[in-house]
Amino acid sequence: MDVADFDFDLPDELIAQEPPDVRGQSRLLVLRRNEGRIEHTTFPRLAEYLTAGDLVVLNDTKVFPARLHGHRVPSGGAVECLLLRQLPTPQLPVSRPDRPHEGPMGVGNTDVGSSVSWDALMHPGQKLKPGARVLFEGGGVRLHGEVAARHFHGRRTIRLWTDEGTAVGDAIDRIGRIPLPPYIRREDRASDRERYQTVYARERGSIAAPTAGLHVTVAVLDALASRGVERTLLTLHVGYGTFKPVRAERVEDHVVDPEIFTVSGEAAAALTRARQDGRRIIAVGTTTARALESLDADEGGRVEPASGETRLFIHPGHRFRVVDGLVTNFHLPRSSLLMLVAAFAGRERILDAYREAVARGYRFYSYGDAMLIL
Repeated sequence: MDVADFDFDLPDELIAQEPPDVRGQSRLLVLRRNEGRIEHTTFPRLAEYLTAGDLVVLNDTKVFPARLHGHRVPSGGAVECLLLRQLPTPQLPVSRPDRPHEGPMGVGNTDVGSSVSWDALMHPGQKLKPGARVLFEGGGVRLHGEVAARHFHGRRTIRLWTDEGTAVGDAIDRIGRIPLPPYIRREDRASDRERYQTVYARERGSIAAPTAGLHVTVAVLDALASRGVERTLLTLHVGYGTFKPVRAERVEDHVVDPEIFTVSGEAAAALTRARQDGRRIIAVGTTTARALESLDADEGGRVEPASGETRLFIHPGHRFRVVDGLVTNFHLPRSSLLMLVAAFAGRERILDAYREAVARGYRFYSYGDAMLIL
């Protein structure tokens, strides 16, 4: 299929720049995929569209403040760094930052700690070549960095360390800023640390929120439980792939970035029971759907627990084995997430629903309104 087949017109004013005044008060478009019927309601009424025995699956990943602002050393030029993924490499000794760099990190210098390597997007790219030093400061800590390798499209491998005994992760939490998506054209605020996070987030590791879950409140969870709807949690850490543009012309040529996920034995058991009982499994978010569809699920209904990376790219033609319903936000034109929901509900039905959402003034993207596909 052509990527152009997933384009649609969206007025800029419908791209939500702020969350709703009150969490959970978003609008909800309900699409019955088998008949193409559309209903309009609000998110607090979600439970009315589910039935006793349905299993709702939530992604409990937690966004960390992955955007760092600092300066080059010694020139002082401004630097921005978006941390994408901590690399699974052994920690390397680092040199004293107040001494000239005399060779490979930790060679010919006095060691004062250990560095942690990250895959990152850095700006300005032309000046940040291997060996370039940077410094990030804030919250009473200093975080040093050195570019270790240069890759395509602004990607860098950067080694980070502190010089006062603070753990690198703690320094990032104190210095970093919430990495709002690029289509939110404002600086992040202190309130985004709470609003760009689900109420059930607990496993730190994402650079973007699983945005369908941003609508969920304690009241919504209570309403689901009162209706006899079961729920379980999994973890998928959302990476840069959620923003990564589809540069290919053919859908099948696009490659998604790998993302780390974990489905516990408890969650797998709940999924197994639901499948074997013939009950619906409702994924809250495309990240949850991607993790579920990455599982080993047999025809007898058994689902195996899993932990590792998923590179699954769901697009039209994918046969869903686990997911029966999907709560999701409205996605970017030509994006891999739009292709996922089109795979679930059908391209024409999704585009028809999006056209109606535009006509009715629904808010789009991360801080926008929601959609329930059944």
